[in-house]
Amino acid sequence: MTRRPNVILINCDDLGYGDLSCYGSTQHDTPALDRMADEGVRFTDFYMASPVCSPSRAAMLTGSYPLRVGFGGRSIDNAPVLFPGQAQGLHPDEITIARLLQDDGYATRIIGKWHCGDQPEFLPTRHGFDGWFGLPYSNDMGRQAFPQEGQPYRKVMESLGTPLPDDAPMFQPRPPLPLMLDEDVVAEQPDQAALTERYLTDAVQFLRNNRDRPFFLYLAHLYVHLPIYVQTRFVRESRNGRYGAAVRCIDWSTDVLLRELLDLGLDDNTVVVFTSDNGALTRDGGGSNGPLRASKGTTWEGGQRVPCIVRWPGRIPAGQVVHDVANAMDLYPTIANWCGVDVPSDRTLDGRNLGPLLNGGDGPCERPFFYILGGNIEAVRVGRWKLHVRKWNDERVRLYDLNADVGERADVVDKHPDVVTRLLDVIETARLELGDDASDTVGSDVRPVGLVADPVTLTVFDEDAPYYMAEYDLPERG
Repeated sequence: MTRRPNVILINCDDLGYGDLSCYGSTQHDTPALDRMADEGVRFTDFYMASPVCSPSRAAMLTGSYPLRVGFGGRSIDNAPVLFPGQAQGLHPDEITIARLLQDDGYATRIIGKWHCGDQPEFLPTRHGFDGWFGLPYSNDMGRQAFPQEGQPYRKVMESLGTPLPDDAPMFQPRPPLPLMLDEDVVAEQPDQAALTERYLTDAVQFLRNNRDRPFFLYLAHLYVHLPIYVQTRFVRESRNGRYGAAVRCIDWSTDVLLRELLDLGLDDNTVVVFTSDNGALTRDGGGSNGPLRASKGTTWEGGQRVPCIVRWPGRIPAGQVVHDVANAMDLYPTIANWCGVDVPSDRTLDGRNLGPLLNGGDGPCERPFFYILGGNIEAVRVGRWKLHVRKWNDERVRLYDLNADVGERADVVDKHPDVVTRLLDVIETARLELGDDASDTVGSDVRPVGLVADPVTLTVFDEDAPYYMAEYDLPERG
């Protein structure tokens, strides 16, 4: 009997479209990821379902738009992402790709960031993962200060070129950042510079422990989300400060995993997918979205178009560059198909199987892709055309030909009224199905977000025993 394939899904945090050398970066050296692209498929038009992390991750894991699973706008208290101790999270009835594979005999593990709810009912161990080692939310959602300098997080962010408003959620009093092992807090405010190495050690052990059975590993890096804490050895190699060092660390960790697969004799039977949860937060000394407009937190291309590389030696032809429009929700049915597992038939899924496309055939038929921020559908892409319906000061919609103008600079709304009319109808149909706060529309085919009555935080701040982020410059390790 042919053994079913293993799957490793690597998801970075805020890594931009232009941050890898195989996507055109001249600031960062990413030899392992470049080699992975040469040996597999590199997508040019791959999207996340949201430009911020919680809805992006929920959509990828469920194969459904964020609004369809209750992640957006009013359903999560009008917050763009989930915060510590929030009552909402991924509903226990949602069937993640991990649960789908776990129920069919796969060993499953998540290492790194979850960010789909921190209440017990919402943790990854309740959503199909046998085990978990990592953070429940973003790495900036803990105590933020440098004790040796007395420098508050506000000043840290300003020094990194990212000043934030006084009412930003990260400036509010927060409990220490929890490091989780399954459902237990095993450290508070851990040394973030050491976390990637700890994650990698855990990942290698998982591969070795499950070399004789099919497995699914979801590795969700903390890099390159701010604030960045990274080992000195990577800083020394960087041409772009600590941001470049974090990118280098991601590349290094990918190289270690690929070499481990080879050593274990699992290389030909393991598909590795590499992507990012949204676009980069662009700033001096920070990330790049290449030719794309704007950054994380927007529905311009720079907010949602991200790198995606897929490698499966002997099964997916090497050296492909795919220009078809695809998105992270497609990974759900694609992985299920690779693993011989049927997707649920009792709910609407928005992803489509990319298997034929990755094998050199035709992709899914042309279909709309909706750009969603909070509770609103702000734009749609169909083929070459992208229509923005979010209204700015002039109350105009905007139309762009992405084949000719990937940077969304030339608004051609007046030249193609027929395209505008057609895409407005597409968006209106989607609003009726998914809902839309801006038009006060309740969706007809949405599932509820998870909700608990009395949420509590995983940790509690004790002012007599303060917790701090690790220093930037740490002794070299390993």
